[in-house]
Amino acid sequence: MKFKEYERCELCPRRCRVNRNAGEIGFCGEGAEMRIASIGAHFGEEPPISGTNGSGTVFFSGCSLQCSFCQNYQISLQHLGDVMSVDRVVAELTNLYYQRSIHNVNFVTPDHFFPHTMQIVRQLREHDINIPALYNMSGYERVAMLRQLEPIADIYLPDFKYADKALAEQLSHCRDYPAVALDALAEMLRQKGMLDIFRTDPPGEIATQGVLVRHLILPGQTQNSLDALTALFVEFGKRLPISLMSQYHPTQPCPVSSFDRRIALAEFEQVYDHAMSLGFEHLFVQFPEERRKEELEFLPDFSKEQPFAGNT
Repeated sequence: MKFKEYERCELCPRRCRVNRNAGEIGFCGEGAEMRIASIGAHFGEEPPISGTNGSGTVFFSGCSLQCSFCQNYQISLQHLGDVMSVDRVVAELTNLYYQRSIHNVNFVTPDHFFPHTMQIVRQLREHDINIPALYNMSGYERVAMLRQLEPIADIYLPDFKYADKALAEQLSHCRDYPAVALDALAEMLRQKGMLDIFRTDPPGEIATQGVLVRHLILPGQTQNSLDALTALFVEFGKRLPISLMSQYHPTQPCPVSSFDRRIALAEFEQVYDHAMSLGFEHLFVQFPEERRKEELEFLPDFSKEQPFAGNT
């Protein structure tokens, strides 16, 4: 199955304009064939995403951001994965739905395979599998592409990684990340609103629609986190659902020396206190003591059939 969008690829903000259908490769490192490293029921997401039955995650090979500190480096940077057809992915997700009762379909860093994902969702819905389609993304997205996703996506789970343009350039080769990501978040919120579990009283348990924004605290980069949270508050207000993560784990050599360690407790506390002082009302927090318990369970090894020990 070929998609015309790959003929002059402009799916992500890098807009490489290469002809992936003809075998050309852009920044993401992937051609026109969909490559996937893992499909399974995942329990490492936020509670309203993983629930009790797991999130039906699809981990794609390649990435349009390619952060130098990525814990999924085996697939984002080293491109581990297998070519799969849309039909095969639909079949595997269908099995997960009927055998495991997954709560959603979760496309992880899918930007460079958007056309494939849209076809997957259409076919699932044709089979009367109408669980939410979740787009788990870096935040570095084109608004034009998000508008194409509007009838397909139910939940957006974007990162907001950087408020610091120089840090974004150094670690992810995209100095324009802060502005691009804020525009993308605004479009996601226009489409779907805040995560719907917070729209009811009492709050719901499993999300079916809306936006939840993640921010990963990076070692030695406390000011970036403080500024990122401030920017989110100023742009979108205190009701924006935020997931504050402390799970950074050194994997690959990184151009910033502080990245050879985990975040310090004092760094986490400074960022957490700032989030609380801003007054965010809907805050998921990964405390460092929880991180230490979970990091071996959910630090993936995509060379294994089951990459996440915590899913077994």
